[in-house]
Amino acid sequence: MAFQDPEDEDSHVGTRDLTRWQTPVGSFLVACVRQLAKWIGHRWALLALLVVGIGGAVALTVASAEVYEAVADRDGIASLDQPALDAAIDVRSPWLNGAATAFTHLGGPVGMPVLAGTVTLALTLVRRSFTPLILMGVGAAGSLLMTVLGKDAIGRLRPDTDFAIPPFELSPSFPSGHTLNAVVLSGIVAYLLMLRQRRKRTRALTITVAVVFAFVMGLTRVYLGHHWLTDVAVAWTLGLAWLALVITAHRLLLTFRNHRRNRPGAQPGGIS
Repeated sequence: MAFQDPEDEDSHVGTRDLTRWQTPVGSFLVACVRQLAKWIGHRWALLALLVVGIGGAVALTVASAEVYEAVADRDGIASLDQPALDAAIDVRSPWLNGAATAFTHLGGPVGMPVLAGTVTLALTLVRRSFTPLILMGVGAAGSLLMTVLGKDAIGRLRPDTDFAIPPFELSPSFPSGHTLNAVVLSGIVAYLLMLRQRRKRTRALTITVAVVFAFVMGLTRVYLGHHWLTDVAVAWTLGLAWLALVITAHRLLLTFRNHRRNRPGAQPGGIS
């Protein structure tokens, strides 16, 4: 049984039409991709968008590595790493250690796939649409790619295990994969939910929960001594940038789908 979205149901967040690009940059982007679609077709154009997005993930990771090395050499933001770890050690307590460990497991290699997979399946079935599956898959792939590339490019050591709370981790420290995944996946879930939420308070609550989840995930990584503050800070920025790229790609998909549907003789509906 094919999944179909009702017309225009995913095209608005509240009263804002996501298929209308009001900024000069947005209008220019739509014009460029639309021209590309005329040459190679809409499906190939969308595939090209994904390829460009993955290329953007690689570029963001390389750029973040260069920025990190630059500020580390000058004792910039990296100078906050040891004070942040010292502050975390000072406020540790048995119950807080347990709570932080339990929460951080949600962003781990087991917890995050289970959590994200469960939410994605639920959204896919409830919405009767493949959109959650596609967006979460693309978001997770880019997040994983940035994590792997960043760790390989920098190879930074984690804080000494004498200052960390077990279980210990042995992979390179930069950037924080837990934090990066939390930003991207919680952001995509929030975006998908907001597409069907009509009340401003509900949308505000959705955004707040996603932001708090990603923010606390990063703080627990520093608190537990599993990452330096700069690992988390870069993960926050990389995650937000990749999230913006994924949402932009989806908006472009909605724009072209609605454009095709509104042409004379076009049939309503379609798979999303």
